[in-house]
Amino acid sequence: MGNSLLDIIILGAIAAFLVFRLRSVLGKRTGFQGGREHDPFHQEQMRRRQQEQGPQADEEGEDKVVHLPEGRGEGRKAEPPMPDFGDSPAAAGLTQIKLADRSFEPDEFVQGAGAAFEMIVNGFAHGDTKALRPLLSDDVFSDFAGAIDERREREERLETTLVGIKSAEIVEADLRGKTAFVTVKFVSEQVNVTYDSEGRVVDGDPSAVETITDIWTFARNTRSRDPNWSLVATAAQT
Repeated sequence: MGNSLLDIIILGAIAAFLVFRLRSVLGKRTGFQGGREHDPFHQEQMRRRQQEQGPQADEEGEDKVVHLPEGRGEGRKAEPPMPDFGDSPAAAGLTQIKLADRSFEPDEFVQGAGAAFEMIVNGFAHGDTKALRPLLSDDVFSDFAGAIDERREREERLETTLVGIKSAEIVEADLRGKTAFVTVKFVSEQVNVTYDSEGRVVDGDPSAVETITDIWTFARNTRSRDPNWSLVATAAQT
């Protein structure tokens, strides 16, 4: 009897010890358990804080995205600067043409006009209407072709030697609708001699170099893909 009572007491002590140990383990918080996020007071504090700080607080947890003001992104092309052609009489017109056609460059135009001048002068002297046709407007081509025909009817021959272009400068420029007009003053040295059918000189001096000033106006549709200009008017300055 005494032994049985002692056994019961020992078993009871062991059971109490095991229960205490189990409670001590179950009562501990591990790293995987939730913290204050389950606390309703903590949740309310967070909600109020978000309301006080506005939408920015909600975005703090998201990926940081910087919203650039409209029109200031890197992809936007900077506006090209306004062209500056100084205070020459043609400056205003050149500016208008440049704004209509960003590829227009006065210096390059003058170089091209000089080459066209040489081709036209030589083409007219040789009576080469095929070479003149793409360089001239309809009206100017009609005038040049008429003069060539008259020369042939008289059985005359024109020999022109373009010694050189002394100067070429833009003196006028204008934009009328889509069409650009640029007037160039050419000062050149030439030898012009006209011979009859017998080879006799009827006009000019083979040994005389003349300084000739020509005022030529070129035109081009700024919306056209064709980069070439046409000669639309000619005048000689005495």
